[in-house]
Amino acid sequence: MSFKKIDEDCYALHTNDAVYTFATNSKSAFDAVFWDATTHNFENSPQNIGGVKIVPYGANNMLPSQLRDIINENNLAPGIIEKQMGLLWGQGAHLYELSYENGMPEKIWKEDKEIMKWLKGWDYESFLKGAVTDYLYTKGFFSAIYLERGHRIGLQPKIERLEHIPVKNARLEWAESRNIKDVKNIFIGDYENLCLTTGVKKYPIYNPKRPGQHAYAATYNHTYSFSRDFYSLPQYWGALQWITRGSNIPTIFKYITENSINVAYHIHSPQEYWNKRKYELRDLHPEWDEKRLTQEINVLVTKMLKNLEAVLTGSKNVGKFIHTIDVTDPDGKPLSWKIESIDQKTKDFIEAQISIHNASISAITSGMGLHPSLSNVIVDGKLSSGSELLYSFKVFLLSDTEVTSSTIFEPINQAIAFNFPKSNLKLGFYHQVLKTEDSLSSSQRIKNNA
Repeated sequence: MSFKKIDEDCYALHTNDAVYTFATNSKSAFDAVFWDATTHNFENSPQNIGGVKIVPYGANNMLPSQLRDIINENNLAPGIIEKQMGLLWGQGAHLYELSYENGMPEKIWKEDKEIMKWLKGWDYESFLKGAVTDYLYTKGFFSAIYLERGHRIGLQPKIERLEHIPVKNARLEWAESRNIKDVKNIFIGDYENLCLTTGVKKYPIYNPKRPGQHAYAATYNHTYSFSRDFYSLPQYWGALQWITRGSNIPTIFKYITENSINVAYHIHSPQEYWNKRKYELRDLHPEWDEKRLTQEINVLVTKMLKNLEAVLTGSKNVGKFIHTIDVTDPDGKPLSWKIESIDQKTKDFIEAQISIHNASISAITSGMGLHPSLSNVIVDGKLSSGSELLYSFKVFLLSDTEVTSSTIFEPINQAIAFNFPKSNLKLGFYHQVLKTEDSLSSSQRIKNNA
């Protein structure tokens, strides 16, 4: 057992089975996520949960939940992810066969009632929606694969269904080689609550070379993140600071509106004025002690300030005035009241925050990998033109869909290949090719029925 100082505020206790960290101050949700991931690799050491060693997903094993909370607090990021999902989904998932025309690969979309009946039998669309959502948030997703029961009595094994496992509920088993290919199992449980009520259930890793090996198995399908051994990091990782900053600005405006002191005037009153009033009260009430005199002076101060407040504030105070009597000190110098207007510079502060917010919009959209024109984001006060929108969409289809689609459909297409070995069909997202209005005939254009 060893005790190691990580930095000024954080310490680590190393035992034979686990590493426990202690922090001596509090950090925001973003600080905890970003600092822990950038200053050290959270995959370096296993974590013990329910008696099994897992690869922690984040320094505190809560990265998916933390990313969810950070994204959900932003007014822009959830909509961008929804837009990405809609663009990726296109006209839905359909079966296709890969063909080569003039030496160029081409998808030939086909219908197969037997395969579609199997897919619909376990609601493949719900599976895909869960997989796409987790992938766009974390660049990976988990799934469970179940065999039909017939294999128990010697029948040819066949995959019955696939189930989406929320990424927050799944963790990879620790591999001493630090190689994801050597991970043997995936453990499912309620990690947000330390699996106290659910425990952890072991699913062996699905082996596509031996699909019928286990009655049930699990997969982690992801796109490799540079220099990461196990889990992937989302595309918007570098934009997290901007996402958090953009989320804070509405809260700042809320507190300005609700809690700002909004001080408009600074009132100076001479101390000799109040000393003179105190002497007058002492002469009138010799029986009062010092405490009573101080209380009465405070009453006079409050009354004077309320009178000044009535004069200086309100929309109907035009033409009102105040009157004070100047007092002189023993040397004959006047001791006058002075009222100074305070420049709160609220406009400058708000404009600065709006500038930061506008910068965050650009940083968030680019960091999340979606062109502003496809995000319905107004940049510099204007929307993108139709031609820019069309061009951006074509670039998105050509460059941003294939890797994501092949990863998302990988477990389904492996199951199709196993269940229907004579078929060459795969499942993929179909996208209609958009054309400009100029390239369409009048009969092909969308009619204006207004």
